Amino acid sequence: MLINFIEPRKILKLIKFWPPYLGAGVYVKSISEDFTEVETRMKQRFYNTNYVGSHFGGSLYSMCDPFLMFILLHHLKDEHIVWDKSASINYLRPAKGEVRAKFYVSLEEIESIRKACLNNFSYEPEYTVEIIDSENKVVASVNKVLYVRRKDAKRLFKKV
Repeated sequence: MLINFIEPRKILKLIKFWPPYLGAGVYVKSISEDFTEVETRMKQRFYNTNYVGSHFGGSLYSMCDPFLMFILLHHLKDEHIVWDKSASINYLRPAKGEVRAKFYVSLEEIESIRKACLNNFSYEPEYTVEIIDSENKVVASVNKVLYVRRKDAKRLFKKV
């Protein structure tokens, strides 16, 4: 798979050219040096505006889709499998203009996840991310559940 040969930081810089993000206008604004925080943005354009003049709901969710998974994959990929398990979005007000979302997982939390996976077959951390408009108002709240397990968990937790 191509993704295994490209550094995550490069993937995030190039992700704006991936057709779903290109069409929605989603781009990565910043990535922290230690790869614990990613900020995405989306400007409102005619092609991501719905009938009532606000951002399409699907575009708002898509700007939040893979980034927590990317952060955890970057830090855990050698020994762990990381997947998105579930998500929900709560729309709070019409989203207009440029919107942004920040994704953050501390190094301490990453270490906690690593330890949880030593004692359990899998671990499912949960996160809430807010989508903020240009007036610093929360327009939507995204809840995500990820699935994390050690690559060798099937062997370690095999029933005797």
